Amino acid sequence: MRIKPSLDWLLAAIPVVVYLEFMQPEQHIAIFATACLAILPLAGWLGHATEHIAARTGEGIGGLLNATFGNAAELIIAVVALQRGLHEVVKASITGSIIGNILLVMGAAFLAGGLKFPTQKFNAAGARSQATMLTLAVIGLVVPAAFHYVGGAQLIHESDLSLEISVVLLATYALSLIFSLKTHKELFSGATAAEEVATGSHWSVGKSVGVLAGATALIAWMSEILVGSVEQAAHSLGMTSIFVGVVVVAIIGNAAEHSTAILVARKNRMDLSLGIAVGSSIQIALFVAPLLVILSRFIGPAPMDLVFTPAEVMATGLAVMITSQIASDGEANWFEGVQLLAVYLILGLLFFFLPDVPAH
Repeated sequence: MRIKPSLDWLLAAIPVVVYLEFMQPEQHIAIFATACLAILPLAGWLGHATEHIAARTGEGIGGLLNATFGNAAELIIAVVALQRGLHEVVKASITGSIIGNILLVMGAAFLAGGLKFPTQKFNAAGARSQATMLTLAVIGLVVPAAFHYVGGAQLIHESDLSLEISVVLLATYALSLIFSLKTHKELFSGATAAEEVATGSHWSVGKSVGVLAGATALIAWMSEILVGSVEQAAHSLGMTSIFVGVVVVAIIGNAAEHSTAILVARKNRMDLSLGIAVGSSIQIALFVAPLLVILSRFIGPAPMDLVFTPAEVMATGLAVMITSQIASDGEANWFEGVQLLAVYLILGLLFFFLPDVPAH
């Protein structure tokens, strides 16, 4: 099996980014564009390295590893933005990551796999369990927003409410790992790639971890440059910051999940593909978002809350609703992928035309 990201040539963007950042700092559009291009191949290396590890651990752990390291880019970008006080950009990127993984990534995986296999099967019980976790994520977004808009004089407790909900979400996510990896792991373990490991075509664990560490460090560097130019670039291009966060930054951050989920779907390994796409959204909603709320108490100019805009809450709810319907039967085909992609396109158009309106 040939494991080599197809976008290696884009690594040439890194020295260009460095030159522009230090020699032409006023070229915000060029800096933003080249930083995005530089992150793409790095995310590809993340995805490919975690696939090598996943081939040795089974679909359940493999999907978790890929989602975790694939989300490294989003987490790094969010932390850098948090330090700069760009809370609305952080929230928009969280929304974009959630809907991007379950609509764009899973939709593309269903379409790519369905073009090769008429019907692809996965564990329906495991998929329904993951869909329920996504519903919990929506509740975690709806409650703070509802409290904000109807709380009145009680808004003084808004930050505390977000912090306490974050603790509940983190605890639930930790328990979900015990459920999926230990007590009910049979619901999330599909066919493994043991035969591929036997060929000796996979990287060693040491090499895989080294690639993961190197790519993550470079992503952190490029992410800091990207966040520093995102506001000015968006203004120059006539794009709102919410569109950049929900669509542009999220797509860049999801590059690792995108490449690997499609690759394994083409091999009819749908439990792993679903674990990467849906598992990544769950991790963003129940781990990354609440973790950022807690971290904001120690970094950045002010604490972040979980009060998302009505459009962000609506988009997340609709994405989870159609994902739950499609994943409940344990089967996938190319047209279901088209349906997921269509919903993503509709929501993308919504955020493109939506003016910048902060949550509060």
